[in-house]
Amino acid sequence: MTFIQMLLLAIVQGVTEFLPISSSGHLILLPVFTGYADQGPMIDIAVHVGSLLAIIAYFFKDVIALGKGGLASIGIGQAPAERRLFWWIIIGTIPAVIVGLFLKTGGYLEGFRSTTLVGINLIIYGILLGVADRLGRQVKSFEDMTLKDGIIVGLAQALALIPGTSRSGVTMTAARFLGYSRVEAARFSFLLSIPAVAGAGILIVPDLMDANSELLKEALITGVLTFIAAFATMTFLMQFLRKASMMVFVVYRVLMGVALLIWF
Repeated sequence: MTFIQMLLLAIVQGVTEFLPISSSGHLILLPVFTGYADQGPMIDIAVHVGSLLAIIAYFFKDVIALGKGGLASIGIGQAPAERRLFWWIIIGTIPAVIVGLFLKTGGYLEGFRSTTLVGINLIIYGILLGVADRLGRQVKSFEDMTLKDGIIVGLAQALALIPGTSRSGVTMTAARFLGYSRVEAARFSFLLSIPAVAGAGILIVPDLMDANSELLKEALITGVLTFIAAFATMTFLMQFLRKASMMVFVVYRVLMGVALLIWF
């Protein structure tokens, strides 16, 4: 890949990963509109890892708290609140892990790289996001998370393995339906992505071991560029959600989905 292609991938991933408009869908569309060769699932996951590092950097205090909860779970230290939240994150991750392993081992991931599927999902899940944001109450915070809430949001996250759904979008949708505020829905969505994206990164380790040095270099450069774009986007989104609704993202998703279905 050229540096321009890697830069475009990083910007698209860094911006769309945290805005509820589907990063995987945009990554599939990028080569369609630019004429570049499809970057493939390995580079897709590499840029997701760049986004993961941005999440860890932005929510560093929350990540440390979850780390304390993990240690408390094995008898190191006393942190009951952190331990409870740690387990809600783990439990919420299980559905995505199961579905992800099924899709990877069955060879179904490549079959999802369809522009028509992206367009349909942009519309359907965009409308659901709008309904949830309009009807959902804003009374809960991340600390109010229960086992039931963790499972529901986790099941929603599993749907995001299909391009066009948007991992952040569908988990925020579920959280808003459950009564979490916009900011807290985004916060939980981003923290929930940590083990899921880390797991996806682990899945490609065998492929990376067999990859040539050029592909490894491209993955590293694109991941670093993605980290920069993702951190900037996350900072913007968390400030934006304190003052505005998600309707602008709903409109964007529906218009883009309709345009894709007409175009293709």
